[in-house]
Amino acid sequence: MNGKGLRMTIGRAMAGILAAACATGFAQQGILVEAEGFADKGGWSVDQQFVEQMGSPYLIAHGLGKPVDNASTSVNIPTAGSHRVWVRTRNWAPGDWEAPGRFKVLLDGRALAPEFGVHAGWTWQDGGAVNLKAGALRIDLQDLTGFDGRCDAIFLAPDGASRPPDDPKAMGAWRNRLLGIPEIPPSAGAFDVVIVGGGISGCAAALAAAEQGLTVALIHDRPILGGNASGEVRVHTIGITGFSDRILKRINSEHWPNGSAEALADDRKRHATMDAEPRVKQFLCWRAYGVATEGGRIVRVNARHIETGEVKSFAAPCFIDATGDGWIGAWAGAKFRYGRESRNEFGEGWDQHGDLWSPGTPDKRMMGVSLLWNSEIAAAPSDFPDVPWAVAVSGTNVSVKGEWFWEFSSDRYDALDDAEEIRDHVLRAIYGSFANAKKLSQFASHSLKFVGYISGKRESRRLVGDYLYTLSDMTEGRTFPDAVVTETRDVDLHFQRQVKDPAYPFDYLSTALFKKVPRYYIPFRALYSTNVVNLMMAGRCFSCSHVGLGGPRVMNTCGQMGAATGYAASLIKKHGTTPRGVYEKHLDELKALVRPGPESENLMSPEHGGGRKVEAVDAATPAQRIRGSFEIASLPDALRSATRVVAERGDSGKPARAYRFTVNAPVDVFIAVHSRGDAKLPEGWTKTDMVVAWKLGQDPVYKRPFPAGVVAIPGHPGKEGAHYGLPHLAFVLPSGPARSGGLTITGVAFAE
Repeated sequence: MNGKGLRMTIGRAMAGILAAACATGFAQQGILVEAEGFADKGGWSVDQQFVEQMGSPYLIAHGLGKPVDNASTSVNIPTAGSHRVWVRTRNWAPGDWEAPGRFKVLLDGRALAPEFGVHAGWTWQDGGAVNLKAGALRIDLQDLTGFDGRCDAIFLAPDGASRPPDDPKAMGAWRNRLLGIPEIPPSAGAFDVVIVGGGISGCAAALAAAEQGLTVALIHDRPILGGNASGEVRVHTIGITGFSDRILKRINSEHWPNGSAEALADDRKRHATMDAEPRVKQFLCWRAYGVATEGGRIVRVNARHIETGEVKSFAAPCFIDATGDGWIGAWAGAKFRYGRESRNEFGEGWDQHGDLWSPGTPDKRMMGVSLLWNSEIAAAPSDFPDVPWAVAVSGTNVSVKGEWFWEFSSDRYDALDDAEEIRDHVLRAIYGSFANAKKLSQFASHSLKFVGYISGKRESRRLVGDYLYTLSDMTEGRTFPDAVVTETRDVDLHFQRQVKDPAYPFDYLSTALFKKVPRYYIPFRALYSTNVVNLMMAGRCFSCSHVGLGGPRVMNTCGQMGAATGYAASLIKKHGTTPRGVYEKHLDELKALVRPGPESENLMSPEHGGGRKVEAVDAATPAQRIRGSFEIASLPDALRSATRVVAERGDSGKPARAYRFTVNAPVDVFIAVHSRGDAKLPEGWTKTDMVVAWKLGQDPVYKRPFPAGVVAIPGHPGKEGAHYGLPHLAFVLPSGPARSGGLTITGVAFAE
């Protein structure tokens, strides 16, 4: 059994024990059965994303339009008698149509009369009165649609018991009382640092801290680590690994297409890395729900298991908020920013783009949430249900897959308070667009393969540190004495296409603006709270403006933040100090951990090429399609002995760059041309009958002779959808008599 299966099995067993205990202990008040605690979840999945908004994890029937298998559990009824059944659920797309997420509740195999999931908003729906026998009672949830029906809990109320409360605060206290949840949870053990959030930044922090001998608690609210990079979301990691390459390459991803099932292989790599570190105690499927503070310092973080409801408290000298949404900081009273600053506050305007880039007046707009999705072609045609509730959002759009720009934010919705509605809006857009496609003959055999339901977030709270990172730090390539992160990628900010063009028909599709900047750096002072003395933050909740987030928000960069805070935690323990104390008194030690060798120090030079590299490698080097990714499956025999010149991918939203190099003798140059779009090679390049095979296709090979001197490799302007082709991979072979000293290649660089 793999690690995930083991964790889920233990969770189900504990859920059954908890449900039985609750049923026995509170029979006179009623029996509360939490859906996420069902012993057998069948095809239903646990969704914990919106606890702060609606009060609890719940089960969701995410079947892509095909009803999922029943979820079931058993509870003990101590005394026979009449009970009224209340089911907490919601109609997630109310309107003049049948609710999309309908389901039935079965007691000992008999369905209750109502269909559930038909009332707008989270509420307790009346299932009617039933006579129950004493003893074991089996409860089933039967999905009717496959379209994301959701069940939070079932309450079996004896005669005379009142309807469960709907008010979130009252309901929370009521649930805790019924489930026996203590106000102060029992201790989970002693730790040197507590990290909340198991995305790339949290995992990197844990590894760095453990490397220095610390005992680490890593709290993560899903069974799979990786956050947006996980197989549950499937965004490939981008940005450079910078100072933290050694750590990040063990937990980040290959550059597979967004939404690809190849994410699952990187999940296995990541979990193997984390499981091999004995000092990191992983608390997977645990969601933090609050903190205790004393004198501006966090004393403990409280967390609840998303299936069993068990609670624990986690104490340590310091804490790292890697939640993305800044929950730990917010609960502790940390200062934070939310939304877009005025362009005048930090001089972050870009005149040609105006409010699209940065507003004249501060607002609450921010980058949105994406759900990646795709389909596959089956052997035979298939049907897809009518989804008027989805077409109401999708409009006439036709699509069979969705990339990063399937993104939604709106002035109507708060990124935190309305997080479920934002996610659901994208789900409706996906189902409606696919339903439109299925009405066309060319898509008759397509069926949905993957649709994410875990939100891929970009921005919400940004906790304030001793330094607030802004656009000028990037445009000026500003260096800092406490630089612990470096990056080279453009600043890119997303906005909905309707913001630029109100007549654009689809409010769930975005676009982006990219601003080129030199190599830039992030100081440690932006990674700890200015007013919560023992709190650090890593990831997209670090201390920055909205525009300042635009460059560093991607996962490899966030991972560098995580590693830096993990190393800082070791100095906090060693010296009995605070994050600010590390900066003020132990900065040289921190830099020695973050930047241990000359290669790291070289990255401090703004002239260093960093992540935008192109280089020549000999034939003995393992062949890759682009630098650092995509192993070549097979090479033509004629090219096996060639020196290769390989470039990094760069931004897939822009044409692949041209590059050049100098040779000391006449050569024949061959280039593998990515078959995405039309490469439009300059005159002089001749297509051969050779191809280079790699995991995502076969690229045709073109040839051109060059005399001694400069060799110019063209860029790749071809584009399909939102993505441009990969840079050309060059093979260089001498074309004349052998030269004394052999062929040399120098001056390899991207063209200006």
